[in-house]
Amino acid sequence: MAYTGTGLIDPFALLERIGLLSGWTVADLGCGSLGHFVFPAAEMVGSTGRVYAVDVERDALRRIEDEGRREQYWNIHPVWSDVEHPRQTHVPKDAADLTLIVNALYLSSKPACWAKEAWRITKAGGRVLVVDWHPDAKPLGPAATLRKEASVFSELFVREGWIASGDVMVAGDHHYAIICHKPDVPPETQVEFISHPVY
Repeated sequence: MAYTGTGLIDPFALLERIGLLSGWTVADLGCGSLGHFVFPAAEMVGSTGRVYAVDVERDALRRIEDEGRREQYWNIHPVWSDVEHPRQTHVPKDAADLTLIVNALYLSSKPACWAKEAWRITKAGGRVLVVDWHPDAKPLGPAATLRKEASVFSELFVREGWIASGDVMVAGDHHYAIICHKPDVPPETQVEFISHPVY
């Protein structure tokens, strides 16, 4: 099986916790060469679902494609893209029920681009799951200067229109996870209640 284990993060447990269902479309932005979330998601969404594995490293995508074929995950679609270039990800607009951003934002100099692109490819009512390194420096993982509090990323996504769940989940000994929802009705189309005078 292609799945790479639960050493740092258990993707199955986390995906089950947020309610990933058969038939969903998932986009994993910055999926990496091991596809740590790609293959569990592909297994969970089944043959009627779809997983877009997005990365800027072509070698990483080749590894995922090769492993997907070997394990007969025909619902995995590798997509080369630099997420930090607006609207350049070749994932259809409003396609994903769930967008994943795992261990990517701490390295980015343009994290708002990730929030914007996640918004573009996630359907109304869909979700984004952000997993990143806990701010308390440990022997394992990036330097303390690269780590961010969950509130930093949560506020970033809210500024881009997302609705934060408010809860920070534990995603293993070294990571946290936050979930944000894309409103069912985009903010620009919401109609405020207008009171009428009573005669």
